[in-house]
Amino acid sequence: MVAPVAVVITTSALEMRDALPHGGGLIGLDLGTQTIGTAFCDPSWRIASPGKTIKRGKFSIDKGLIAALIAERSIKGIVIGLPLNMDGSSGPRVQSTRAYARNLEVLDLPILLWDERWSTTSAERGLLDQDMSRAKRAERIDSAAAAVILQAAIDALAGGGFRL
Repeated sequence: MVAPVAVVITTSALEMRDALPHGGGLIGLDLGTQTIGTAFCDPSWRIASPGKTIKRGKFSIDKGLIAALIAERSIKGIVIGLPLNMDGSSGPRVQSTRAYARNLEVLDLPILLWDERWSTTSAERGLLDQDMSRAKRAERIDSAAAAVILQAAIDALAGGGFRL
């Protein structure tokens, strides 16, 4: 009997790539206080696209919704935005994100914590460029930010970026 492999939670693109030697689709998560933005990328790590926005509730419900999205798309790994302070230091939101990642270990997928500084600003700019109304932007900002986070991570995974 083979011993189970520990789930990798890392900030290193190299470690994540080593955990997924054959690539595979990824889910990106932007953890807000009220919602979770989702995004997905293709198995060859070329392009990230926004997904659904999940209204945040009890962790068991959130986990079930995330697990359903993972199963639906045959996802092989998770990328979670890491909300570092502008100076790169960690605050309470980073601790909360790390705890959320540890709770997601039950999904048995490698997890990459990726710097999300400027992701919401970048997503907002992209939505403004599409001439989207304020109401539509509010609906889509979290998933657009998740796509920005995921795109940055897959660019590093595919291009050889090794650390956050």
